[in-house]
Amino acid sequence: MQIKLIIISFLAVALIACSHSQLPKVQTQINTQHGIVQGYSEQGINIFKGIPYAKPPVGSLRWQAPQSLASWSGIKQTTKFASDCMQLPFAQDAAPLTTKPSEDCLYLNVWAPQRVTAEQKYPVAVWIHGGGYVNGGSSPEVYHGDSFAQNDVVFVSFNYRLGRFGFFAHPALKQTEQLANFAFSDQLAALAWVQNNIAAFGGDPDNVTLIGESAGGDSVLTLMRHRKAEDLFSKAVVMSGGDGQLMGMSSRAQAEQAGLNFAKQNGIKQGENSLAELIALPAEKIVADLNLATLSSVNQNGLSYSGPVQDGVMLKGTFTEQGQADEVHVVPLMVGTTNQDLGRGNYANKTALFASFGQFSELAKNIYDQHGKTPLADLIYQVGQDRLMQAPARQLAKFISQAEQPAYLYRFSYVASQLEPAKGALHASEIPYFFNTAAVNYQLSQRDQSAMFIAHRYLLNFIKNGDPNEPNLAKWAQFELSKSNMQIITPEGQAIHRIDPRRAQLNLIERIK
Repeated sequence: MQIKLIIISFLAVALIACSHSQLPKVQTQINTQHGIVQGYSEQGINIFKGIPYAKPPVGSLRWQAPQSLASWSGIKQTTKFASDCMQLPFAQDAAPLTTKPSEDCLYLNVWAPQRVTAEQKYPVAVWIHGGGYVNGGSSPEVYHGDSFAQNDVVFVSFNYRLGRFGFFAHPALKQTEQLANFAFSDQLAALAWVQNNIAAFGGDPDNVTLIGESAGGDSVLTLMRHRKAEDLFSKAVVMSGGDGQLMGMSSRAQAEQAGLNFAKQNGIKQGENSLAELIALPAEKIVADLNLATLSSVNQNGLSYSGPVQDGVMLKGTFTEQGQADEVHVVPLMVGTTNQDLGRGNYANKTALFASFGQFSELAKNIYDQHGKTPLADLIYQVGQDRLMQAPARQLAKFISQAEQPAYLYRFSYVASQLEPAKGALHASEIPYFFNTAAVNYQLSQRDQSAMFIAHRYLLNFIKNGDPNEPNLAKWAQFELSKSNMQIITPEGQAIHRIDPRRAQLNLIERIK
């Protein structure tokens, strides 16, 4: 009965949306702190695309913190996505861009309910896209916020600098407040824009949920441990974000060496003209061959890209270290993974793999390969994803719950009917279900629709109330370490609450840390 009600409710919403899909777009205007922006209204929501939140980071601003906008006169048209940030797209991207990348990319988008009264305040969701800090943007269709706005949430997405535009250090750069982490300073600037402007769109600046997946989830964890972000959001959702250093963390010395190496590779010697010569490089030269497909090999010929940098300001240490030092902004948290998430490792044989568990090598063998018949590649993957994704998600839930804030742990195990047979849900495959946008990628079955309704409702409820539950959904209890409990979106498209089936493996991972 529960599933039938869910499907009927979902289809009712879909039919209402379809009935309005042919209506003409109506222009709508909002007065922001920098001037008037004009978007459009359709299906009961207001949509604004391509609103600038900082000056274009070009020319002398290429490797500077985002600069405040000057006010404009007249009306700025914000009906189309601005360019996603400069990058080298790759064919296998599950969320392909719909714009041509550019250095001029510090823009955001807002989907908002149409207010009945000017006093109405809606909860706000702010989305940070993933892509390994080298790819991604806010324009992909699966990231659109229509369904959030149709369900009384103001949804904001934004671009931030990527690759060597987002993380770059060189002795010629006069960096004061932060070193190299321009991507994170862009994220701070976007969140500050939300605080200063979102009320004009009907949003409540005191009820902001920060949501990120993969590198976006890693970004959420970075912002949770940065003092300037403490007043910018009140809840967080981390999807497959690892332990706060998913893409590693370079030292200042390593980052500057990467900058020197990159300059040398482009014929630029260290001297009084090196900064001007670096800024004069075309954007395509800065990107070169760097993207997700080449990320693991780009530094084989000498370090030329650093990624996030431990600068002592934006990043002081790991999430665990800063948590122990009481330097983490503790907020209600929804955190989880997919059941076939990212996993990596390189071992010649099983003996070498189990030896990596040190004194617990025999225990690891019994837990992961009790009968000795599991193929080496499968073992490497399972251990890899437990170390990289599954154990860190549980650790985050543990940290938040021990700090006496609610933590809700999940594992997304659903695969679209169209993709069967499949071993499980791959990295990032949960996003279209939590966002109610799976129809962008698949012809949906009733089971697909049910799984999407469940995931989307849980997320909407958490955004609104800091609690994913509602009467029509399976109960999702707060995480308790003694129970190792979690909510699982099953391969059948249902939700169940249970003890983590990988509890023994994750207990082992924690013991060797």
